[in-house]
Amino acid sequence: MRKVLCNILFWATIAPVSAAVAQTAAPAAPAAPAHEVDLAFTYSPQHRNSTAGNSFWSQGGSVEFSADLYRGFGVAADFSANHASNINGSGVKLTTLTTMFGPRYTWSRHKLAIFGGGLIGVSAGSDSVFPSPGGATQSARSFAAQVGGGVDLRLTPRIAVRPIEASWLRTQFPNGANNVQNTLQLSAGIVFRLQK
Repeated sequence: MRKVLCNILFWATIAPVSAAVAQTAAPAAPAAPAHEVDLAFTYSPQHRNSTAGNSFWSQGGSVEFSADLYRGFGVAADFSANHASNINGSGVKLTTLTTMFGPRYTWSRHKLAIFGGGLIGVSAGSDSVFPSPGGATQSARSFAAQVGGGVDLRLTPRIAVRPIEASWLRTQFPNGANNVQNTLQLSAGIVFRLQK
């Protein structure tokens, strides 16, 4: 009887201790992915093609809002404004306001984030000359599509710098030829993390 009692006491003492050790040694369950929300302000010059094989640069900037929804997959919205004051010495100006949104994927490691995606939306051109069947107009609207990507380098938990973002932008403003514009857009700026 004494031997049975000793066994019961031994196991009654060891069982809770071993359970506590097992809980301590067990790896923690992976945390749910963070839903990051960023706001970026960038300087965004554009190299645009025009008719007859000519091209020109326009200067401007953009404000971009992006959110990571699940494991790097998310959405982005971009609002940009650009202006050229004298296209190829012709005296013709062009101002564009472009609004686009679409999916984005971001790969993040430590302080580095590399992203890419595609956006669609609309671009409004003004203060220029757009051919039309009834004569030229000063403003026009166009479908806009953009594909590209970039790099963010985190400086603090809330601030990152964007050294480069490059994208191809296609618009369809009337131009008296094929009504297609292919634009290289280069951007650099600062990113603020609103939520992590």
